[in-house]
Amino acid sequence: MTWAEGAVRGVTMAGFGHYLPARRVMNAEIEADLALPAGWIEARTGIRSRHYAAPDQALSDLAVPAGEMALRMAGAAPAEVGLLLLATSTPDHLLPPTAPLVAQRLGLDCGAVDLAGACAGFLHALVLGAGHVRMTGRSVLVMAANLLSRRIEPTEIASRVLFADAAGAVLLRPASDPSLGPKAVVLRSDGAGYDMIRIDRGGSRLPFTAPGAGGLTMRMPDGRAVFARAVEGMVLSAQEALSGAGLGAPEIATWVPHQANQRILDKVRQRLDLQDAECLGTLARHGNSSAATIPLALSCRIAERGPLRPGPMLFSAFGAGTLWGSVVWQH
Repeated sequence: MTWAEGAVRGVTMAGFGHYLPARRVMNAEIEADLALPAGWIEARTGIRSRHYAAPDQALSDLAVPAGEMALRMAGAAPAEVGLLLLATSTPDHLLPPTAPLVAQRLGLDCGAVDLAGACAGFLHALVLGAGHVRMTGRSVLVMAANLLSRRIEPTEIASRVLFADAAGAVLLRPASDPSLGPKAVVLRSDGAGYDMIRIDRGGSRLPFTAPGAGGLTMRMPDGRAVFARAVEGMVLSAQEALSGAGLGAPEIATWVPHQANQRILDKVRQRLDLQDAECLGTLARHGNSSAATIPLALSCRIAERGPLRPGPMLFSAFGAGTLWGSVVWQH
């Protein structure tokens, strides 16, 4: 397809894919390890199970099959894809980025870069990918994957009960209808919340020095503060995005939030009055895989029940950094 210079292009989600490691970890296993009462985890998080990668699997091993599924569903030839964006907090290595390896294993000849946006990473990648499609007229493979089971402190309840491993992918393709794609984008950050969720060691501030040095697992010192900030950020950004798109909550056909904790989702949905929207999510089955939860939810929904409802979609996310935002997408 050839586009005239300066043409306004629509963006459509043409293919979806996901991958879950084989090992499924039920709440009972974790509750036994942490001496928690039966049912404790589900009552507080909404999670019943999650998946953990095998010892010989790296992040790229999760991302590649998700990308293959999305490309296959879209019937996309490798030459169609102009860019691969991989949102992850757990790359194969700190250097080089993992995205070029994933692109190579998928048979793609395109730009490829990692995005470290924590739980809001897919949202940022989606916006950047849509902009690239509109600018170049070429498809973009937007991916998110995390292997968080190796960044969990086994004795720390707050992270152990929540986090999981998974990958999801969406192929964005140019469309002749310029109304398709993002209608309003709200992305925010606040470095004052930098320490709310973190992995201390391994960067330039506190390098990894020796085995047993500690600081290599995820820490969330104040879960209540994270809860409050997540609700507020997702609600306010969604309200701003809806206003920017000229829409009210009843007009949203589908809501796709980051799957962090069921209590957060319930509170946000109530405050936004999204009772009529279909809420996509797999939190109960798959836990919190950070940036991967949104594309995972999209792909699982389509694989299990077919096409999405027509009409505007709302994406919302909050993550470490702190980063948050919402996107209204015309589907």
